[in-house]
Amino acid sequence: MIGTSEGYSRMRTLQVVVLLIFFMLIGRLAYIQLVDKRYAELARGNTLRHVVQYPPRGEVFDRNGEYLVQSRACYDLMVTFKDLDRAGFDTLRFCSATGVSIERLRRELAKARMHPRAPHLILSYLSTEDKLRFEECNFAGFYTVYRTMREYPRKIGGNLLGYVGEVSEKILKRHPEYRAGDYIGMSGVEYSYEEELRGKKGVRIQEKDTHGAIKGSYMEGRYDSLPTSGSYLVSTIDARLQLLGEELMRGKVGAAVAIEPATGEILMMVSSPTYDPDELLGRERGNHYMELLRNKRQPLFNRAVKAKYPPGSTFKLVQGLIGLQEGVLRPSDIHSCHMGYQVGHLKMGCHAHASPLDLRYAVATSCNAYFCYVFRDILDNPKHGSVKNGFDVWREYVKSFGFGRKLGSDFLDEGSGYVPDRAFYDRRYRGAWNSLTTLSLSIGQGELGCTPLQLANLACIVANRGYYYIPHIVKKIEGLDSIDRRFYERQYTKVEAKHFEPIVEGMWRGVHVSGTSMMARIPNWDVCGKTGTAENPRGKDHSTFLSFAPKDNPKIAISVYVENGGFGASVALPIASLLEEYYLTDTIRRPELFNRVKNMHIYYPAYDR
Repeated sequence: MIGTSEGYSRMRTLQVVVLLIFFMLIGRLAYIQLVDKRYAELARGNTLRHVVQYPPRGEVFDRNGEYLVQSRACYDLMVTFKDLDRAGFDTLRFCSATGVSIERLRRELAKARMHPRAPHLILSYLSTEDKLRFEECNFAGFYTVYRTMREYPRKIGGNLLGYVGEVSEKILKRHPEYRAGDYIGMSGVEYSYEEELRGKKGVRIQEKDTHGAIKGSYMEGRYDSLPTSGSYLVSTIDARLQLLGEELMRGKVGAAVAIEPATGEILMMVSSPTYDPDELLGRERGNHYMELLRNKRQPLFNRAVKAKYPPGSTFKLVQGLIGLQEGVLRPSDIHSCHMGYQVGHLKMGCHAHASPLDLRYAVATSCNAYFCYVFRDILDNPKHGSVKNGFDVWREYVKSFGFGRKLGSDFLDEGSGYVPDRAFYDRRYRGAWNSLTTLSLSIGQGELGCTPLQLANLACIVANRGYYYIPHIVKKIEGLDSIDRRFYERQYTKVEAKHFEPIVEGMWRGVHVSGTSMMARIPNWDVCGKTGTAENPRGKDHSTFLSFAPKDNPKIAISVYVENGGFGASVALPIASLLEEYYLTDTIRRPELFNRVKNMHIYYPAYDR
């Protein structure tokens, strides 16, 4: 009886286990068919094609409503390898219809074979005409995707506007929201305002038959989504002024930046040499990019916001303002200049001019000796306790003018320039240094490095008598009431407004009475200017000039910097003056000067060997 009972129990247990397994299988099958949609989706995926709908990028206008950047239609030629009709595929006919070489087609098909269900790009920038000719052939597995490409009606502002390129693996790692085949802004405005310009992708779901031919939209387009166009931008740029600036800077290396002082809006930003933005479009983009990259004059480098130049004599304006605020200088203070400043064996040379002279005349004539006295008085001021403390105070003033740091413009790759700190000289001179050691800073030389944007901003600060608005390139974004609030806020220096008047008067005298900026005169306009000749240990001196006009309620502030240009009045000044004249009067009244500057080509040993 016991054995029988045990056998019966084992049998019942086995029956229960079998029943459990049976019901689990039945339940699983029911779940898969009635609840779980994954397998149905996978099956449907074999008959559906998801085609990305790329949005048009937002267009860019100049401040007067003129197109700087537009978008026009083009197409990407795609393939899904598993849908290919490999037996009946006519390679020669395909290459003839699309213009793709046999070698490239084989290479791209080999890549597509690695992921046979995924779409793969065969050819980009297909024109509408080429697309229609291709579709007449009806190649199984191949299809086109609409997208837009950039177009530059004015052919200006290559460095300023930037360019668009296909995302790389490196970019995809940083920005997972993009997919292979997407395009992204690589530099300039395209890069800085990528989020606003790019728009939002859509998708079109197409149903295929067993042969891979498109039957139509799946569920009559119920699950399709439309792309959303990118927002248009109204830039602060004056296209006509930009065009003239690029024309005058041709054949030179350097930069020219013009800003509206009352708003901080950048009217013009020229980096020279530049490039035709159309060169970085289409199928030849890669070849053109490599040509630009190999060019020793570096046309892809935006000198206006990235270059680090010694400011030269234009920096004397800052020295004078700091001296006035610190109380070690009065406008009436007289200093002598006997062809320079000398202490012992140390001499800072200067050009010939009347002596002695006061602050206003020192600004007008760009006297080196005068500002050596001012600089040493700032650092040696007894109230600071030591020269090094005085240097720290001087440096904080300089930084308040926007030097040695980024201004915070809407150029994400903006440079900060360089202003040395106490630690730099402690390392170089092992702690043993004084105001004479750093004397070259007094005239904007030595270790100082400034971007042309920072120098144009200095012109704005003097024009506004002590404050500036952060320079920016975009005036309006579609759909937004205003741009970033920080561009509307005044940024004050550490120098009070009252101290700017003698400096402004000196700049005005330098143009209208007697000084180094006389060539900058424009009839019926009160122009203020300051020349700069920056020493260059590797060749001819650099030419620089900053200016604003008119003297009161100024409409434009400008800085021009030309590498190896020589004296400030020889190259940079006439370029700036012609640009100011054109902006203020809408004409050029000095055709001889215009032609001379336009046809001036400078040889650069560092670039042209």
